[in-house]
Amino acid sequence: MKRIVEALIFLSIALGFSQNQEAFQRGNSLYNQEKYQEAIDAYKSILDAGQESASLYYNLGNANYKLSNIGPSIFYYEKALALSPNDEDIKNNLAFAQKATIDAIDVIPEGFISRTFKKFTNMMDFDSWAWFSVICIIVFVTLFILYNTAHSSAKKRIFFVGSWAILIFGLFGVFFAFSQYNYLKNNQFAIIFAQETTIKSEPNLRSEEVFELHEGTKVQVTETVNDWKKIKLADGKIGWIPKTDLREL
Repeated sequence: MKRIVEALIFLSIALGFSQNQEAFQRGNSLYNQEKYQEAIDAYKSILDAGQESASLYYNLGNANYKLSNIGPSIFYYEKALALSPNDEDIKNNLAFAQKATIDAIDVIPEGFISRTFKKFTNMMDFDSWAWFSVICIIVFVTLFILYNTAHSSAKKRIFFVGSWAILIFGLFGVFFAFSQYNYLKNNQFAIIFAQETTIKSEPNLRSEEVFELHEGTKVQVTETVNDWKKIKLADGKIGWIPKTDLREL
């Protein structure tokens, strides 16, 4: 009975994977035929099945951009970039989509150290840094065993220095992984989906209007009160927006 259950689970997973692959290829075919909305529907069926990938989000971004859906296109490019932070195609298409937005927001410049640290941290995503650390620990243990079993003093020196160098790299990997995890945990971003929305000083319709935002603008979500989200812009401005006017990444 146990083997039958395991076989059924395996078959269901294999069938789901096959269906998702078929939906992805169907979406690509529809995209090439310039049937962009139908392609979006095909891609979204994969998301509805609980699967995601950088290529899936990238294609969703492209299809939405072709339909001039600036907010959704930026949203999906950002999702793709989170899974594949060094992909140049995603970066370039995201930059093109951002040029179509209306709001011009001055970004507060970062210091050299902050920029450099962020550059190294974003070389890989959280999971990749974690796996990098695990591999380094395995290599460290292997080299340390070789160090203890080697008879030549020259080999002992090589294994000793190599093991500790690998361990240091592994510790850096752990540090970058946790740094990226904490950044993602403490910095929730969202994309404005409404064509135009008014930002309020307080989480209610009677409060003062402080500024306006338009579709595609990226904001940081810092607080939630009922149906309102408190947001912060890259230039430091803050305010409240109805949660229906944005979509969190």
